[in-house]
Amino acid sequence: MTASDDAVAGGHVPAAAVIDADGTVSGWSRAAEQLLGYTAAEIVNRSAAVLLRSPDAAARVAGWMERVAGREEWSGLVEARHRDGGGVMVHLRGCRAGVTEETPRWVVLASPVGEAAASVLEPLVNRSPVAMCLLDRDLRYIWLNETAESVSDYFPRHLGSRVDDWPKNGIEQLIAAGRRLLEDGVPVIDREIRRASTAGREERTFSMSLFRLDGVDGEPLGLVSMAMDITHSRARRRLAMLAEASARIGTTLDVMKTAQELAEFAVPGLADYVTVDLADSVLPEEGPLQRLAATDDSIPAFRRAGQASLHPRFPESLWARGEAVYVPPASPFTAVLSSGCSHFEPKLDTSSGTWLDVDPCRAKVIHDTGMHSLIIVPLRARGEILGITVFVRTENATPFAEDDLTLAEQLVARASLSLDNARRYTREHHAALALQRHLLPRKLSGGGAVEVASRYLPSDVHNGVGGDWFDTIPLSGGRIALVVGDVTGHGINAAATMGRLRTAVRTLAHMNLPPADLLAHLDNLVLRLNEQDTGASGLSAAEIGATCLYAVYDPATRRCTLSAAGHPPPAVVAPGGAVTFPPVPAGTPIGLGLASYESLDLELEPGSLVVLYSDGLIETRHADIDAGMARLRAALSDPALPLETLCGTVIDAMVNDTSSEDDVALLVARTL
Repeated sequence: MTASDDAVAGGHVPAAAVIDADGTVSGWSRAAEQLLGYTAAEIVNRSAAVLLRSPDAAARVAGWMERVAGREEWSGLVEARHRDGGGVMVHLRGCRAGVTEETPRWVVLASPVGEAAASVLEPLVNRSPVAMCLLDRDLRYIWLNETAESVSDYFPRHLGSRVDDWPKNGIEQLIAAGRRLLEDGVPVIDREIRRASTAGREERTFSMSLFRLDGVDGEPLGLVSMAMDITHSRARRRLAMLAEASARIGTTLDVMKTAQELAEFAVPGLADYVTVDLADSVLPEEGPLQRLAATDDSIPAFRRAGQASLHPRFPESLWARGEAVYVPPASPFTAVLSSGCSHFEPKLDTSSGTWLDVDPCRAKVIHDTGMHSLIIVPLRARGEILGITVFVRTENATPFAEDDLTLAEQLVARASLSLDNARRYTREHHAALALQRHLLPRKLSGGGAVEVASRYLPSDVHNGVGGDWFDTIPLSGGRIALVVGDVTGHGINAAATMGRLRTAVRTLAHMNLPPADLLAHLDNLVLRLNEQDTGASGLSAAEIGATCLYAVYDPATRRCTLSAAGHPPPAVVAPGGAVTFPPVPAGTPIGLGLASYESLDLELEPGSLVVLYSDGLIETRHADIDAGMARLRAALSDPALPLETLCGTVIDAMVNDTSSEDDVALLVARTL
């Protein structure tokens, strides 16, 4: 075995390197040396092009750096050059480490494709009936899933072997198509071939598909081979259903909708009636089941999250979606929940002496609807049981078979991952929203200087709650400070960071600093926080960044002084209704350490409006900021409205009853 082969089969510690914006390697780990054979002394301060196995490596690295320059992270595949001259296909993941967008620096983690595939895909693909293989550009096998290894009697391949190393037996055309695929990228789909076993005693039919594997720079690295045993028609049917399930189950991060998608997908293709019942931990917003009344014969064990039936009005169901589901303590439902193993009952036993004796309501439904075959599969993800899925046949007279059980388990396994993702998202979203609401001001005061009103609208996208905030801060001499800010990122970290910045702004405001000086102090403070959070490696896992608009209004002079740190300008509405967007010097966002801010002074008439907002109000994927500001100008056309009414009018006009793509913070002040 060569050094590059050792690297491919090596350990589990990802290789790490640091690459500057110009493609120069400035850091090299011991694991990187083990993977590619180069020592740090041989690589550091040299172009990353030396690590690519390509005649135009320098141009590819330059194009690659240009494409990823504006990203926070990226990932993909590339064929690296080992020191011995061989190629190693690796999975790369890059994370931005630089402090400015102009001079980014990347921490790049690399793992051999075999290890990456095993760690990321193994829970899914090793249970799949599809035999999957990865081949490099020389058509050498570099990874096989368990199914591929199990059909070695028909495909005598092994890691490191090439397609030319084993008998062709009539698949020469498929191999030729694979070589063409490396050139033109046109996939080979559902090519049927017949293969005899090595002993020649049995022959099977396989559906073969090939598609090209491209690297981060778009260059071909190898092929993915997928083979499905379709000797029996059930196998083809299963493959089609699993492929369709991937597109139809888990389309959102909504737990109830995902459960309903699973139930509806399985009817009538697999069962005549399906229910998806989930545990408390998956639906935390519902009341705890433990608080519901229980008897010796029936306990509340689940909540009904999804159900589907061939019949209208669900005659098979005793409970509607969202209701608690009661089961006998000694029943197949509780047995599946406690054991984590499926219950398979091709012929449902309704005779005397079974668990149905203590569940007369279910017994009656089974008799009235003709239920005769039952499968119960646990919903399990990351070692935790989330609930159960029940499959029943009534109209279909054929009992469930072992193949049906396998298909049911595979469908549920896919849905379980989607349900767990939805549950985790919902938990974090609710926690971040609760934290953010706790940190935002509960009651705003304009003192004797202004009348104020506000709105906060959390986003409803998958990224979750952001870090927008607003505040009013009474100052000495009857003055009032108005603040709106927007922390980079989403989730709990963004909400917590927002709380830190809001506290910092209030502290600095009471030092009576001019707006530009306050933002400069805030920028320096955030820079120091980032430095404190930076580890020994010199890299920060989550650097703080934000935009902010800070204004101070003095009712004695009617002067309003504003300063911005990368934030959109305010809207100022004259008592007569004229709307302007004063050209406040934009400044740099908070956290860059540049501390370069200027102020703008305005004189406001009594009854003027100062409208501060975050960019989520005016910017969407479908319209730029200028269009959003034009819409905001129109929404502020009636400044005489009560401020609470005006805030509602603005939100209605700007969001249009649709889910906002980003958090929206709105603060409106009327001078007295």
